This record gives sequence, structure tokens and C-alpha cells, in this order.
Amino acid sequence: MPKKVVVSHLTKNAFKGGGLRGFFEYRDLGIHGATKGGFGAHVIRAAKGQPKKERLKGSDGHTHALDFQMVYVLKGWVRFEYEGLGAVKLKAGSCVYQPPGIRHREIEHSPDVEMIEITSPAEFETRDAALPKRRPARPKTAAKRTRPAPGRRRR
Repeated sequence: MPKKVVVSHLTKNAFKGGGLRGFFEYRDLGIHGATKGGFGAHVIRAAKGQPKKERLKGSDGHTHALDFQMVYVLKGWVRFEYEGLGAVKLKAGSCVYQPPGIRHREIEHSPDVEMIEITSPAEFETRDAALPKRRPARPKTAAKRTRPAPGRRRR
């Protein structure tokens, strides 16, 4: 069976909209075709000229029907929320493995965010899936100070 080397160079029109999230642009790295859909790899970046309120809007909770998904942040930052973990801010150099079927959402991102995402398979279904409501943190209470009864000393 012949092996095929795939090289992907950055070009002026490499990033395209119309992907999973409207607030991102995607650059296919050619892995989908090279692996016959076994894997997908693309660079994701914030859509150019996006108003701040759109960047801070994020996505609704969802899951992906896939076997493998990881994200590596190249530039900027992105905040995700994961079922069982809560909010996580990833910045340049951060990497996250998202287990199959985990409920998660994108909360917000910087205007210059760029990430590499690798998935298996390359094409997969995304389903809406609300994240469980998080209980609010309990306020810290000050330690009670008690006064000794008249005529008694503290020990």
C-alpha cells in the first residue's frame, strides 16, 4: 500500500468560516484526506473583526461523538467549562484532552486565540447537552468568637 506524505503550508486564504462555531475560522491541515477520515487536524482562530460581545458569548453545552479530541493553544487564550471540572482557562502552551462524550462548552476567548485541534474520527456528530448546574460556592464564615462566662477564663 503506497504511503502519502501530506504537507500543508499557510496561505492567504487558508482559514475559512462555516465550521462548527461561527465565531471561529478553521484551517484544514490535510490530515482528514491523508487518513481517509480516521483523524482530523485543523488550526482554529477567532474570526476576524468579531465584536467583543460575540467573543464573550461562547457556546451552549454540547458533546461530540468521537474517540479522541485534544486542543493545543498556540496563541492567546480560551476558557472552557467541563462537566465535573468547571471552568478552565487555557493559554498559549496549554493542552487539553477532552474525553469522548464529555459535556463541555466554550465560555469566551481572546481576539487573537489560535489553537490546534486533533480529532478521531475527522467527522463526528455534535449534540446539544446542557451542563449540570453548579452549586454556588458557600461563603466563608468567620470563626465564631465566644466570650467566657463571667468568672471563667479561656483555656
